[in-house]
Amino acid sequence: MNETELFLTINPKSMFSESIKNIRTNLQFSAVDKELKTILITSPEAGNGKTFISANLAAAYGQDGKKVLIIDCDLRRGRQHDIFNVMNQTNSGYSNLILNFKEEVKLSRYVSKTSIKNIDLIPTGPTPPNPVELLSSKNNAEVIEELKKYYDIIILDCPPILGMSDTQIMTKYSDANIIVVASGETPIELLERSKKVFEASNSKIDGVIINKANVKGNSYYNSYYVSDYYSSKRAD
Repeated sequence: MNETELFLTINPKSMFSESIKNIRTNLQFSAVDKELKTILITSPEAGNGKTFISANLAAAYGQDGKKVLIIDCDLRRGRQHDIFNVMNQTNSGYSNLILNFKEEVKLSRYVSKTSIKNIDLIPTGPTPPNPVELLSSKNNAEVIEELKKYYDIIILDCPPILGMSDTQIMTKYSDANIIVVASGETPIELLERSKKVFEASNSKIDGVIINKANVKGNSYYNSYYVSDYYSSKRAD
C-alpha cells in the first residue's frame, strides 16, 4: 500500500480525513431522493489529484461499512494499482473485462481484493489501442450493470475531462459527477470549459473538490467539497 496517498487509513483523525468524510456525507445528502451507486471522479487536467481523491473517498465509504469497488477507467495512465499495491496484469483488468465480457464471465478473475477492508479494485489492465471504442461499447454498459449488483458504491476514476472523450462516455454510467481541481493551480477557465464538456454530454457537474489547499498548520493535502457549484455560478 502506498502510505503517502491513502491518508484515511494512516491518520483517520486528520483534517484531510475529516474533509473526505464530509464529502462522503454531502454526497449522501445530495442523493436523498435518488440512487447513488456510481460516482464519477475526474479533473480538468492531469496533476489535480483525482486519483488520490478517488482512492481516499473509496476508503471513507469502506470505513462506513459500504462494499466499494474502484474501477480505474483511466485506460491510458491509470495508477490505482500503485496506490493499493495490486498487480495490474496483462490478462485481466478493466480493458480485458470489457473485451471479454459475457454473462457467464468470472468477475473474480478481473476484480482484485485490496488490503483495505470493504474495498475491491479493477485496475486498468493493458492499455488498449482504442480506449474510446472500448468504453463506448455495449460490453462496457453490461459490465457496469453487472458490477452494480455486487457493490454499494462504485467509484469511476476517469481521465481528465479535457482533451479526450473517454470521460464523456463514462458519464452515461454515473449517478454523480465530481470534478477535482487544485487550489492555486487550476485556472477558472478550465473549470468553465469542463462544465461545457459535461453539458455537451447531457450531464452536469454535481460537485467540485478543491484539492491541495495549503491550510496553515495542516497537511498540504486538504480537500473541500462545493456542492452544486455550477447551479449558483453561471459561466460568462
